[in-house]
Amino acid sequence: MQSLTLIKWYIKLFDRVLIHEIIDTQKNLLMTIFPKTLMILGSGELGKELTISAKKIGCKVIACDKYQGAPAMQVADLGVVLDMNNPNELKNVIRTYQPDFVIPEIEALAVEALKEIEHEGFNVIPTARATSITMNRDQIRNLASGKLGIKTAKFAYAGSKEELGKVAEGIKYPLLVKPVMSSSGKGQSLITNKENLSKAWGLAIEQARGKSTQVIVEEFLDFELEITLLTIKQANGKTIFCPPIGHEQKNGDYQSSWQPQELKIKQIEEMKTISKKITDELGGQGLYGVEFFIRNEEVIFSELSPRPHDTGLVTLISQNLSEFELHLRAILGLPIPEITCESHSASKVILSTSKIKKVAYKGLEKALTNENTQVLIFGKPNATKGRRMGVALSKGMNLKEAKEKADRASRSITVIEHT
Repeated sequence: MQSLTLIKWYIKLFDRVLIHEIIDTQKNLLMTIFPKTLMILGSGELGKELTISAKKIGCKVIACDKYQGAPAMQVADLGVVLDMNNPNELKNVIRTYQPDFVIPEIEALAVEALKEIEHEGFNVIPTARATSITMNRDQIRNLASGKLGIKTAKFAYAGSKEELGKVAEGIKYPLLVKPVMSSSGKGQSLITNKENLSKAWGLAIEQARGKSTQVIVEEFLDFELEITLLTIKQANGKTIFCPPIGHEQKNGDYQSSWQPQELKIKQIEEMKTISKKITDELGGQGLYGVEFFIRNEEVIFSELSPRPHDTGLVTLISQNLSEFELHLRAILGLPIPEITCESHSASKVILSTSKIKKVAYKGLEKALTNENTQVLIFGKPNATKGRRMGVALSKGMNLKEAKEKADRASRSITVIEHT
């Protein structure tokens, strides 16, 4: 009888705790009142897709960039043109519009201004500190390799041409020379001998963001795969992950991606552990794009972005929730019940082959003859040689078929001068 009484007591206690949990959950959900105002700093193709997702759930979006008519501005409530590297301009715009969330979508920002704005009470996503650390290769490498003990490629820094020569001898050829601050592969060189070091130094310093007097020298890894693990930090929930995305880069810039990339369970679990470790250190909420190399089954951390990742564009067709929807749900504290990869899918970029002042496109009809294929034209008003202007997205019965469809669709579209 005592045992039965004890069991009944536990049941009542459990019911009481469960009721309180349900009430607390309902309270948290009721706190999300719309519309929320989002200010997106960077209005390229990623900002555009984020804006579209935000408008679907009733948010107001202010899209900022350095030029009028940028892709995200075309679908936002308001477009603001400013120099985001100018701290006073950036602070004034944020203070003027008073957004609920400030969401950096590019790396070329006055990060010290974001720290000041955050101190005033504005919610910077994921945090001003995370934005600052991840835009500087030296800071993120020092954090990962030094403080957190995460395995990376061998690296060192050089502050002059002479020092670059000494560092290169220690790293060994081939090696990569990169600006400490840059994006999309700008300013990086693959060097196979010391004769090309001087040119690599000049390119890295010239194409670095801001005024830089230092470069990073990295071991060139002969890897089998490059992986993006989209990692979602929730304000009121556990860290969750998307299925691994395989991708191909050329000169440091994304060319194609596919999902899911088949890996060993041990490798996936190791990537999850590393991703959680580093994103816990950076803090905040939202989606991080964490990149890895796979070499001889070994997992090596590369870098990460505190925002949706270009390789993650494939999730627009592959997943039940795209990386943009996941980023927003994490930011706004909305539930993410499940992430599923619904089919083998691939993306392939559409590039401009020349400099064009006013762009137009041909071949869309041919591209869309491929079954289960979508084409996104980003809406950039002009082009330079090699600029990413759109992307083809395809589903297939397997990854080979999906990649072939995306490749065909991409090749079908040509960027031309508008007449």
